[in-house]
Amino acid sequence: MNPLFAPGLLAGKTAFLTGGSSGICLGIAQAFAHHGARVAILGRSQEKLDAATALIQSEGGQAAGYAADVRDYPALEAAFQKAAETFAAPIDILVCGAAGNFPAPINGMSPNGFKAVIDIDLLGTYHTCRAAYPHLRKPGASVISISANHAHQPYGMQAHVCAAKAGVDLLTRTIALEWAAEGIRANLITPGPIDDTEGMRRLAPTPEMRAAAVASVPLGRMGTKQDIANAALFLSSDAASFITGSEIVCDGGQRMTGTRIFAFPTGSPK
Repeated sequence: MNPLFAPGLLAGKTAFLTGGSSGICLGIAQAFAHHGARVAILGRSQEKLDAATALIQSEGGQAAGYAADVRDYPALEAAFQKAAETFAAPIDILVCGAAGNFPAPINGMSPNGFKAVIDIDLLGTYHTCRAAYPHLRKPGASVISISANHAHQPYGMQAHVCAAKAGVDLLTRTIALEWAAEGIRANLITPGPIDDTEGMRRLAPTPEMRAAAVASVPLGRMGTKQDIANAALFLSSDAASFITGSEIVCDGGQRMTGTRIFAFPTGSPK
């Protein structure tokens, strides 16, 4: 339990998270469950989902996992219906966190590779929000999209992620605009380098690159999954009831330093 927030902060609420079987979104799911929410998580691997739900349940939370790919809209619709039947409650909190990434230069990336990240991150966020809409509690629902600084600054070897996250940002803000009249809020959380995540293992696979990543953060450390979970708890709570279309940048100030540190993580281009 995080002492920064009341134990029953999300009591009686239901949360649905894509990408919730690992990494940042699993951390968010654990935090939601710790503070009283019923948690549904979605991912592609049933094995990972089973392990994640078992972890949350071992900590005293309520959780269920649903295997589906966010690129498959009918599968997402079915997952939301199953969650509605499992918890017999509308969705109060929706977290769009499914994401794909791999470092590659534009000229060394296949069209299919580029498309895969666009489809997972951007199309997947649209699919998630569209499929969730009939199940959202209106008014009072909170939609959170997990973004990245890539949406604002170019990162070498990350053109696919830059394009996808820029789309996620404006899609989320458009949802905030269109759904505001129904009392649905939509916001963004933008993490910086977060320790013990698959993303950082891919982008900073060596001790030298890890040190460079830390050096790029003015606060002098990598973030933790709890840092991101804290932002999600705030945005999901009544304390944020007048906040929509906004972005919480949780990166230790990295955006202020530019992106050259990640320009060419596998070496300068020829």
